[in-house]
Amino acid sequence: MDLKEIEAILGAKTFEKLMHYTPSVSKEKLFHQPKHRMEEIYVHSDRNQNVLNNLERMYGTGRLAGTGYLSILPVDQGIEHSAGASFAPNPDFFDPEMIIKLAVESGCNAVASTFGVLGLYARKYAHKIPFLVKINHNQLLSYPNQHDQVLFGSVDEAYQMGAAAVGATIYFGSEESNRQITEIAHAFAYAHELGMATVLWCYLRNPAFKVGDTDYHLAADLTAQACHIGCTIQADIIKQKLPTCNGGYNALKFGKTDPRCYTDLCKDHPIDYTRYQVLNCYGGKIPLINSGGASSKNEKEDFSEAIYTAVVNKRAGGAGLIMGRKAFQKPFKEGVKLIESVQDVYLNSQITIA
Repeated sequence: MDLKEIEAILGAKTFEKLMHYTPSVSKEKLFHQPKHRMEEIYVHSDRNQNVLNNLERMYGTGRLAGTGYLSILPVDQGIEHSAGASFAPNPDFFDPEMIIKLAVESGCNAVASTFGVLGLYARKYAHKIPFLVKINHNQLLSYPNQHDQVLFGSVDEAYQMGAAAVGATIYFGSEESNRQITEIAHAFAYAHELGMATVLWCYLRNPAFKVGDTDYHLAADLTAQACHIGCTIQADIIKQKLPTCNGGYNALKFGKTDPRCYTDLCKDHPIDYTRYQVLNCYGGKIPLINSGGASSKNEKEDFSEAIYTAVVNKRAGGAGLIMGRKAFQKPFKEGVKLIESVQDVYLNSQITIA
């Protein structure tokens, strides 16, 4: 997909807004050479050789191999959102093998899913595409629903199935967050000891974060701090939602911030919002991948949203996209096409870090 096709999908006004903007924080203040992340960042850390090998394998797999960018298919929604709600749009994906096949066919760097999904086909596929095993989940069968991430298996199980990485979610801001931070910090340390990479879903969760019509779960300042904490517990890759607003600290009147966070460091622009997340990922030295978001019934709208997210992420200095529902809830070939279209953004040399 060339630049004109991308412009046609986004619309001229949005394309102009994203492609001709100078962010508040210069790219020179960030690590902005994704091809060289391994030799300039990871190899100087305390990660052991097996962790480096698995990171290199992830970065060296699929259509984005060698670019420094990541395209990951995550399908843990069978637990996170219930299997019925997730797979009813395309019942083929009740079959775990279809999840892995979609990741392989669309040239993803890795496939992220549950112990059950990946374990069932480990011997058939773990050597063909890097497995990213999600070790904790928020299950929705308790009544009333609880919002807590709990372990569904062990790091040892992920290692035994041949996983390249483990992933986890922490609900920052929730009552249970201290336990989750401690739990996942220990799990990630052990995963590194065994040689697996680590990926953290740095999500916010607190009813107080919604004020009127504004959802500060998606605020740049709050999500960026979650990213920063994720880097602190040594996640190798940070996953975060694309921010859509800012000023969470001020609106909610809690925590600590600085007025310059909303002027010098981050103005009211989607690229600035995401760049502030990147800045909080140790100046971009720990890669930020943004999530693709929910699927809609409108194929054109899904393509537009996915391309938009990829362009914002890349222009902001991010490292890729981890997109699930927009792809697997469509017919297989359409899902492949959507994932490849997102990858085309990262393969396009005319779309650069702003």
